[in-house]
Amino acid sequence: MIKLLLSSFIILATLVSPAIAQFPGAGGTSQPKALPGTAGDQTPKGNSKLSGSIVDSSSAKGIEFASIALYSKTSGQAVDGTVADEKGKFTLSKLAAGEYKVLISFIGFVNKTIDNITIGKGQELDLGVINLSSNTKTLNEVTVTGQAALIEEKVDRLVYNAEKDITAKGGDATDILRKVPLLTVDLDGNVSLRGSQNIRVLVNNKPSTIIANSVADALKQIPADQIKSVEVITSPSAKYDAEGSGGIINIITKKNSLQGLNLNVDSGIGNRGSILSLNGGYRKGKAGFTIGGFGRGMYNTITKTTLEQTSIVNDVSTVTRQTGDGSSRGLFGNYNLGFDYDLAKNQSITAGVRYGVRNFRSQQDLITRIMKTGETDFNSARNVDAKNLSGTIDANIDYLHTFKPQQEWSISTLYSRNDLTNDFDADILNGGNELISRQRNLNKSINQEFTLQSDYQTPIKKNQMLEFGGKAIFREVTSAYNFLIAEPTGDFRPELDQPAGDLTYHQNIAAGYTSYTYTTKKRYTFKGGLRYEHTFIDASTNEGTVGVGNYGVLVPSVNASKTFKGTTLKLGYNRRIQRPGLQQLNPNFNSANPQNITIGNPELRPELTNNFELGVSKNIKKTFINATFFGRVTNNAITQVRQPSDTLAGSIITTYENIGKQHAYGVNLFANVAATSKISFGIFSNIFYTTLTGQTLEKGVSRTLDNSGFVVSGGLFSQATFKNGWGAQAFGFMQGNQVQLQGHQGGFGFYTVGVKKEFADKKASLGLAAENFLSRRFKMHTELTSPDFNQVNDIFMYNRGVRLTFTYKIGKMTMDAPKRKAKSVNNDDVKSEGGGQSGPAPAGGGNAPR
Repeated sequence: MIKLLLSSFIILATLVSPAIAQFPGAGGTSQPKALPGTAGDQTPKGNSKLSGSIVDSSSAKGIEFASIALYSKTSGQAVDGTVADEKGKFTLSKLAAGEYKVLISFIGFVNKTIDNITIGKGQELDLGVINLSSNTKTLNEVTVTGQAALIEEKVDRLVYNAEKDITAKGGDATDILRKVPLLTVDLDGNVSLRGSQNIRVLVNNKPSTIIANSVADALKQIPADQIKSVEVITSPSAKYDAEGSGGIINIITKKNSLQGLNLNVDSGIGNRGSILSLNGGYRKGKAGFTIGGFGRGMYNTITKTTLEQTSIVNDVSTVTRQTGDGSSRGLFGNYNLGFDYDLAKNQSITAGVRYGVRNFRSQQDLITRIMKTGETDFNSARNVDAKNLSGTIDANIDYLHTFKPQQEWSISTLYSRNDLTNDFDADILNGGNELISRQRNLNKSINQEFTLQSDYQTPIKKNQMLEFGGKAIFREVTSAYNFLIAEPTGDFRPELDQPAGDLTYHQNIAAGYTSYTYTTKKRYTFKGGLRYEHTFIDASTNEGTVGVGNYGVLVPSVNASKTFKGTTLKLGYNRRIQRPGLQQLNPNFNSANPQNITIGNPELRPELTNNFELGVSKNIKKTFINATFFGRVTNNAITQVRQPSDTLAGSIITTYENIGKQHAYGVNLFANVAATSKISFGIFSNIFYTTLTGQTLEKGVSRTLDNSGFVVSGGLFSQATFKNGWGAQAFGFMQGNQVQLQGHQGGFGFYTVGVKKEFADKKASLGLAAENFLSRRFKMHTELTSPDFNQVNDIFMYNRGVRLTFTYKIGKMTMDAPKRKAKSVNNDDVKSEGGGQSGPAPAGGGNAPR
């Protein structure tokens, strides 16, 4: 399928005009002779045929999925096209008599044109064996380049190709996702799709336990310059797991099928971070190996906060004023080893192991003043050191059997384990800065899972596809927590008011699905499916069994698209389920800042969402425009709920609840203008109206909460390439206020510019990027309210940055026709950190439990 899509894209770029070729339209799964977006519908009909066989001139082997484009000699317009079969053979039928020329192309080979082809009425013309010579230049020099690959639209997703990002050199996946249409990334790295953070993030179609715990932290481990593309799946089919009410984001990293040895070295240094990345591969014959290592250091990250909140308990009002000065540093690493082997021409096995590490440490000095009605003001200081450490291992073995093009059967397995340490130490000082006591919170968690899945797909005729499969996930989450106190000197002892505890959460899932795709001759594509998932839960804490029962859910999905005259219309509906993640479940009482405490809720139930969307894409000369209107209705919505503490004066406790319903209705707008073949501009925006309403229990009393409002975000980007290897890029983004159940979270802005120079025949490059350089800091203002409390929180971010990057490629490679590799497990599962309406922690928020 990958090779077929790649070849189809080449045909598109070849057949249509440069403006249209910049942005391919939605395509089906069949292999029609006239592909969507071509002029095939206008092909004069006849009874003539044209055939031939395309082979590699060096090996005399057929070139599977080579692209064939047929042009009229009279008009010069493309009239038909197809791809070669597994033996390199092709046939174009129902052709009218006339004079033609043929263009043949495939990645890794020099394009070949055959002129002066004359076909008579009813004639069957065989061109015989057509040799293509290998192109030994680098892959980038033979692929379709420029803006042609910036945006691709398919029946159920939007694809953003990120290979040429200049400013992200030395950055991570967060820098790339900020530029993807439909997505919003806040300053903490939390990702939203159309305003919803209830999404699933995959890497190469694979899940990971670290992503299940914290999307923001996981993205910091993926180097930006290793990302090939980002798929935004707004309307997932039944083939995907039913989780992720907002949709699915699939990050595709760079892969190749080059023969030989290669090694890429990427490095960068800046005032707020440095990176070093080594990625290499070796392939000989049927076997291939890959090895990679990426390390990133983050430092000089400063945050200042102010907090003022009022809480009312038993008619007594307490005012808290707090200031905080904080800094953070971290080391992030990602190391992988991969292996693939062609057991036979139509069978392959893939295996891999990946280890990720996150060592994030933060320090914050808090000064607190508590003013309680009828009592003397209380002043204190608190110095907090927090550790957020994790080690993640993913191991997979996958098998694929291809019977014929698009007919295949696969078995995939995945084992994933994430060990987390989330601790803090606090020194408590009185108003005179004298140490009076110490506190310590220890929280160790393990999240592990094993997945087994099998998928089968087969074409029905030339315009239909049938898919079905099954999947089993076995998951176990454990969390042990302990709260200790001590005098200024001496050993720590347990805090009796906050006893030690633990959570054991077993979640097993059995699923089955079927999906059907139908593409008509008039370029209508319909894709429908049905999936059933049953979840078995066995959960307990040290206080007893948690009352969350087993449940099943039926998940339908329908997608349709129509392409005509450069315009694509898409209509989609799907139902999604979102299970709570470890952050929401973890009952650890995190009081790194005793005025803002967080605690999970192990009794959370899953939320269910119905998604609707209507999209239109249009090519107008050199401009591509996309508008998508969407609606989202969520029941049992998981969101943050805050209320005053009964025992700690002036303290606000944040937890998670299934509050009721959340509605969102809005539009995504995106436009890209290819001013020239070297310069492009883009603009995008996300506008929606959201409402949240439901019942929550506050101090034993049921209370109705509701909030609503508009959420607006948008951005601009531009990139240009010049002579002698020079290039430049700029990007800016603005996020407006976001609606939360009990108030709103403040907006923010982000911008970056960069330049790059390639030299040594593109083997090396030197880049310089700067971000937020026009101001020293900016403020994020958040206000939360309820009848019992009022909270105003200002966060001042000092994120002015500059970085210098250097890249060098070692090794001489030759191109081998890409093989279809075994599929991988794809767990679209578990609500991640930042789900719901969460935002940056208030002053001294400490380390949130995961």
